[in-house]
Amino acid sequence: MTARGRPEEFVRWFRQTAPYLHAFGGRTFVIGFGGELITERARFAQFIQDVNLLAALDIRLVLVHGARPQIEAELKAKGLRSRYAKGLRVTDAAALVAVKHAAGALRVEIEALLSQGLPSSPMAGAEIRVASGNYIAAQPIGVLEGVDYQFTGLVRKVDATAIARRLEAGEVVLVPPLGYAPTGDVFNLSWEDVAQSVAAALRADKLLLFVDRLPADRKGAAIGELTAREAEALLKKADLGAHATRALRHALAALAAGVGRAHLISRRTPGAALLELFTHSGVGTMITAEPMQRLREARIDDVVGILALIEPLEA
Repeated sequence: MTARGRPEEFVRWFRQTAPYLHAFGGRTFVIGFGGELITERARFAQFIQDVNLLAALDIRLVLVHGARPQIEAELKAKGLRSRYAKGLRVTDAAALVAVKHAAGALRVEIEALLSQGLPSSPMAGAEIRVASGNYIAAQPIGVLEGVDYQFTGLVRKVDATAIARRLEAGEVVLVPPLGYAPTGDVFNLSWEDVAQSVAAALRADKLLLFVDRLPADRKGAAIGELTAREAEALLKKADLGAHATRALRHALAALAAGVGRAHLISRRTPGAALLELFTHSGVGTMITAEPMQRLREARIDDVVGILALIEPLEA
């Protein structure tokens, strides 16, 4: 759809975004995505443009990225093999070097894309400032069921105060999947764990997680909304795939820690973040602590909506 080709549709859609624009200004959103999205150059460039738009709407943004395919490429180039246990990388000393290299390269690449500002492009006049740092304190997973995960860790603490200061300064905060220990050790973390922990520490209004596929019903249709209780039941009875299952578990943990809402969105859907946030039906799976729709008595400010519902019947 273009404004020139179908101006009435564009105007109608643009007007419908007004409630979201009013609601989202000044809110804190944490967006987590794996390294797979970054490898898809055209799609990731569009994602960066969407981030620019969200930042322009005065939304406080924290971006948490993964690096699994980039780490795999680093190891392969050195003739090394990856080791996994229960879906987690076993990070030995050689793998940790690959993790550091991949994370550092991705940071520069993402910052470069966020620094674009060519005229006649979606990034024109963006002037986004990016902040990154040692915001994550980590601890080793240790030995589980006979497997020593070595430099694979878990988030121990998030420096929410430092992140909040950068957000208040109008910067986009970029958090890699790395954590640091008082001993000076560096740990490889899962980006889902980092995104959940950051969102919980900031009491973020929304946590958006990009996944390979969305939770689906028995007919294979994507589920648009889930309560926390429904999501827990779905995890017990459905095979959602390793990635979606992991993301859904972290989304539930974030909600339990006080995050407003969590959204799973497909990384394969162009403009997925905007469609999920600025359309009524969305394109992903929204998870809430409580049911969204409850019956109540109508108020005076409901009149406009009621008349809009009645209008097609009158016609």
